[in-house]
Amino acid sequence: MQTGQMQRIDETTAPRAGAREWVALAVLMLPVLLVSIDNTVLAFALPQIALALEPDAAQQLWMVDAYALVLAGLLVAMGSLGDRCGRRRMLLIGATGFALVSVLAAFSPNAETLIAARAALGFFGAMLMPSTLSLLRSTFQHRDQRRLAIAVWATAFSVGSALGPTVGGLLLQHFAWGSVFLLAVPVLLPLLVAAPLLVRESRDPNPGRIDPIGILLSIVALGALAAAIKHVAVDGPDLVALAMVVAAIAAGTAFVRRMRRVPNPMLDIDLLRIPAFAGAITINLLSVVALVGALFFLTQHLQLVEGMSTLDAALLLVPGTIAMVATGLGVVRLVRHLRPHRIIAIGLASSVAGYLLVAIAGDDLTPLHVAIAYLLLGAGVGAAETLSNEIVISTAPPAKAGAASAVSETAYELGAVLGTAVLGGIVSAVYRSTIALPEGLAATDAAAARETLAGALDVAERVQGELGAAVAEAARVAFDHGAVWTSVTGAALVVVAIVVSLRALRRA
Repeated sequence: MQTGQMQRIDETTAPRAGAREWVALAVLMLPVLLVSIDNTVLAFALPQIALALEPDAAQQLWMVDAYALVLAGLLVAMGSLGDRCGRRRMLLIGATGFALVSVLAAFSPNAETLIAARAALGFFGAMLMPSTLSLLRSTFQHRDQRRLAIAVWATAFSVGSALGPTVGGLLLQHFAWGSVFLLAVPVLLPLLVAAPLLVRESRDPNPGRIDPIGILLSIVALGALAAAIKHVAVDGPDLVALAMVVAAIAAGTAFVRRMRRVPNPMLDIDLLRIPAFAGAITINLLSVVALVGALFFLTQHLQLVEGMSTLDAALLLVPGTIAMVATGLGVVRLVRHLRPHRIIAIGLASSVAGYLLVAIAGDDLTPLHVAIAYLLLGAGVGAAETLSNEIVISTAPPAKAGAASAVSETAYELGAVLGTAVLGGIVSAVYRSTIALPEGLAATDAAAARETLAGALDVAERVQGELGAAVAEAARVAFDHGAVWTSVTGAALVVVAIVVSLRALRRA
């Protein structure tokens, strides 16, 4: 208890950051925005990519998930390497690689190349994210300033995810789909110039040896778990999924045992025994599931069901993005008067209301419903992400900031995978099982129409006439049926996050 009191005293009397540190914060936000934008930017580009590269349903999901799968598998390992080798150095290496691979992704000639490029982006993205959050810990030593800096970081992370479709919509209105990847080059160039001048190097003062076995076990455990979730969502439970789950459990168990046995481990497992730390990680994961899962099907509804242009659909989501910014920054002041677990619970209740609005609207879902639902969802996620990340970074020892940050970001990326794989998988499964195609359609056209909504609309455009109109209508109705079931599932997951907040974060 005395140690905790001394830590709080030190944090509140520590030197306050000056102008250089706040400018450094602005520089560190560049990769945060970019990596989070990359999580959702494909939401609006998918229809154009589907027409240009002609992927099947599994490849279409892999285009979205390959990035997050690799990112999730490597975050803990890269966070630990950053603690040992230097967090700023890891940031600069990741930024350079991310920019170069983004050019490859922009000019992918086929679906396989794009999936591979997305996986490589995940590799370099894993170097970026733990470095940014852990560098905030060393840059802002005063607790109040650090809380505001983390609020800006968390808001940038959430806003980047929300801006992905908006940025994508603006770019796709004027350029080809590859432009959504080329965006990385002008964003990261200022970072590569300014970071060495403004951001001080930071590392663990007692790093010990690099643990290649521990790194490999963490990659296998997280990668196999995320891949199993993805496989079940696309192909259902089978022996392949079971093998992946077994591999994840075996590697995870071996990783935990090794972290308890080796001196100075790369991840302090005892952190997960702290209710506030574990609860914040869970809330982080579930709130991202809600955000990314909603974006996956809402953006397709606006473009493919409502027939809106990419720009108009993107602008419709701007109020939700503004709400996310407002609540993410607003809770910094509100937390002085109301305990964090209550703020998170109230915010997430707003997200539940947004999902239920979509479910209740059902087949009558309109663009206005979507705008209001996303505003409610964004307001809740903004509050939850800011406070959960602040609790994570404040609970961990400063020397292990990179590894602790990586755990939080791993939850984020697993949430992105779950949002697309589980909630997106529900949409796809209900769509395929309920679509009622008219008679007279060729077998190849019927197969394409059953795969995805974009595929059905492409068939309808080629067939034309009454038959084409019937195919388009059947596909849109089936997709909206899937959106209803997905919304109910999303609301239930957010309710779980509310319960976790009220129980695990009560003393945070």
